[in-house]
Amino acid sequence: MDTAIRRKPRPHFRDIVVIGASAGGVTALLALAKILPADFPAPIFIVQHVAPDSPSILPQLLSSVSALEARHPRNGETVELGVIYVAPPDHHLLLEDDKVLVTRGPKENRFRPSIDALFRSAAYTFGPRVLGVVLTGYLDDGTSGLWSVQRMGGVAIVQDPNDAEQPAMPTNALQFVEADYVTPLAELGALLVRLTREPAPPRPHLPAEQLDLLKIELTIAKQGGGFELGIIEKGLLTPFTCPDCHGALTQLIEGNLIRYRCHTGHAYTVSSLLSEVTASVESLLYQAMRGLEETKMLLHNLGMHFTENQQTEVAELFFRKADETGLQARIVHQSILTQEALSGDLQFRQNKRPIS
Repeated sequence: MDTAIRRKPRPHFRDIVVIGASAGGVTALLALAKILPADFPAPIFIVQHVAPDSPSILPQLLSSVSALEARHPRNGETVELGVIYVAPPDHHLLLEDDKVLVTRGPKENRFRPSIDALFRSAAYTFGPRVLGVVLTGYLDDGTSGLWSVQRMGGVAIVQDPNDAEQPAMPTNALQFVEADYVTPLAELGALLVRLTREPAPPRPHLPAEQLDLLKIELTIAKQGGGFELGIIEKGLLTPFTCPDCHGALTQLIEGNLIRYRCHTGHAYTVSSLLSEVTASVESLLYQAMRGLEETKMLLHNLGMHFTENQQTEVAELFFRKADETGLQARIVHQSILTQEALSGDLQFRQNKRPIS
């Protein structure tokens, strides 16, 4: 039987599954893959955050425990039912028509591959046929993409944060998306099997400008070029700059979610932008401390020089300045120690409530 979507489309069923995971994700994905049946009637597309220079053996691991084949796709290959497609390191995984795309577009939330990019491409291409799943992980990659999945008529599924190894990603998703299902990992496989056999509803009608923004962001993930595509005009131009390339950032609003894109294409949620900015502040503080300590050493050496030449008054001046500079260095060092790594997750630290 030919299982290619192009040759045997199933446009009236929820038969596109996209999954995003980060910290703790490998364990969660293996547990899910073990319980999926061999006749699972949909392709599965996975973004698991990995270091860009690390080889990924996730497809081999999934294939070893699953009745389904798992693999890194080739760019442009036709999608097949019952195959698990895993994003390769340092490449976005996208969907377009009946093809899977593997690209090196700009990073989103500091990641390539990006969960948001995968989810948006699936939502734009397949609309109500999509089942979007956010699993364990840090920060909030996947929240914006899941919002798009639901907005385009798809189903939003979130791992129960109380069940997740790292609850931040599911918690952030639930803060901004009214998930259709919040489920523990052990029940996810059965839920997906049931949902993939349900008819998909008609595609919802959305304003043309929202569809146009989705199309632009999909194009950016494929090839970059945000400025030429007019991303700046799609939101509010801000005085902030991109932590990656220092380009101007445009603010985009999705429901209650605030995001930013620079004119070259990098994208950030509030959490990832705050994280990057505070990391930059810490780096600058270390540079300042290093400069002050080098200044202190220079002043002390000059004091020693003048001491050896019996110019006591001049030497004392340099020693005093060295002590003052050392005090400044200690103040900067204390600032580094007390510097808090900020992110949008601050709201969850202040008001932690169990997810019912």
